[in-house]
Amino acid sequence: MPWGAKTVKQSREEFVCTVMKKEKSMSALCREYGITRRTGYKWIARYNEGESFGDRSHAALNRNNKTAAAVEAVILDERGKHPAWGARKLKRSLENKGYEGLPSASTITSILKRNGRIDPEESRQHTPYKRFEHPSSNGLWQMDFKGDFPVRDGSRCHALTILDDHSRFLLCLDAKENEQYAGVYSSLSRVFAENGLPDAILCDNGKPWGDSKNSYTKFEVWMMQLGVLPIHGRPMHPQTQGKDERLHRTLDDELLCRVCPANIENAQDEFDHFRYGYNYERPHAALELDTPAKHYRPSKSAMPSHIKEPEYDSGQILRKVNFKGYISIDRHRYYLSEAFTGKYIALFYTGDQRVDLFYGGFQIGTIILNEQLYISKRIKRRS
Repeated sequence: MPWGAKTVKQSREEFVCTVMKKEKSMSALCREYGITRRTGYKWIARYNEGESFGDRSHAALNRNNKTAAAVEAVILDERGKHPAWGARKLKRSLENKGYEGLPSASTITSILKRNGRIDPEESRQHTPYKRFEHPSSNGLWQMDFKGDFPVRDGSRCHALTILDDHSRFLLCLDAKENEQYAGVYSSLSRVFAENGLPDAILCDNGKPWGDSKNSYTKFEVWMMQLGVLPIHGRPMHPQTQGKDERLHRTLDDELLCRVCPANIENAQDEFDHFRYGYNYERPHAALELDTPAKHYRPSKSAMPSHIKEPEYDSGQILRKVNFKGYISIDRHRYYLSEAFTGKYIALFYTGDQRVDLFYGGFQIGTIILNEQLYISKRIKRRS
């Protein structure tokens, strides 16, 4: 391809941008543009040094470096697609798409500021924060409902989110009409079938996974039947689920601030698109700008085809939970939960008038018998 009617400068810019896309070999592109490989590499080198694509002036050389207009255009176009992304994410995203020789993150930040694409206050609020993470995929999942928001048909959407703690892989982003157990059960069943079971799952203390009466919920019983440890964050401490809370802010910044779904079905379409981009395209600051998909692996613990009640060793002391959620120990009734109705609880006397309660492989509580008092209802794995 000869330089044609374009200016020399425009052709040089076009040549370098085409090389950066890595869709054709250097030799092929040089032939198309009618230049030698040496000339081609010369223009790439000048681009990397921030020089203009115009002919070099023989005047004084102490000029300020400036990124090529074509490269700035590519950066600003990417920023337009992702207005909440900073320079590091934009740079990695373009590199993942095949662009080479991009300017540094600090230069990209300058480009964004110069073009009015960065609000200084907004920039300070998005400073990355390093959080603890579980050492492997599926060791811990975080689950929560994002605060509900209105949709255009007058109803409200409740977004159920499930995030892998290690990889930040967004396992579930489901649009729900309410925050009831049936919807959570449906979504979790699908996620378990697709990805296997985690070792533990972290939730807050609200319904449907928590109970204000300090009794056990259907959700907790189901988790224990599957061998998954249900964990609850400390009351009034949302930072316990910091990764999920951060995800909710990203959902606001990158989707809900610019899109108002027509209805729940439309919200789910938007969520599906967002979830794909979040997992497979969006560079994550906490993952050294990798995508979550690069770090997530499905669990080797498969979802069982049907639920079995725990089997206990012969000789263990068992108590059956009545229809009101109580068990009887030494002629006194202790309340567990209606969620355990008809199920058997194993008792283990430890001395000092203490008895530990077990449901399958989980200790679910400890009672002081002479005081007829629970001292713990915390669920933990049997040691």
